[in-house]
Amino acid sequence: MDIKLAQCFIAVDDHDKALAFYRDVLGLEVRNDVGFEGMRWVTVGAPSQPDVEIVLEPPLADPNASPADKQAMAELLAKGLLRGVIFGTDDCDATFERIRAAGGEVLQEPIDQPYGVRDCAFRDPSGNMLRFTQPRRQ
Repeated sequence: MDIKLAQCFIAVDDHDKALAFYRDVLGLEVRNDVGFEGMRWVTVGAPSQPDVEIVLEPPLADPNASPADKQAMAELLAKGLLRGVIFGTDDCDATFERIRAAGGEVLQEPIDQPYGVRDCAFRDPSGNMLRFTQPRRQ
C-alpha cells in the first residue's frame, strides 16, 4: 500500500488576496478556482509537485457550523493562531528576499537552526505563519 499526501488546507479570509500572494509572490500555480455550494474551491500547488494541492479555504468551511463558531475561527485566524505551513526551498535567502521585496510580513529573517536547516518565516495576508526551510549546506 502506498499512501501519499494529496491535499492540505490553509485558512484564508480573502481568496483574492490569498491568490495574489500564493500565486504571484510564491509562484504557485492555480489548479482550481470554482464556486461550489455557495463557497469557493481554490487550490494551488508547486509546479514541481503536481500531485500535491493546497486548498485555500475559509477559516471554518463547514456549512453546518454555527455563526458563533465561524466567528471564533475568524478571530483565531486574524490573531495568527491557526497552524502554519512549512515550505521547502533550495535557497532560503533568495526566497526570503523575493517575499520581502513583494511586501511580505517578515516574522523571522533567515537563520541557521540547530536542527540542521536554514529557515525564515512570514505571515500570509490572512495571518498564517509560513516557514521556508532549506537543508543546511555542509
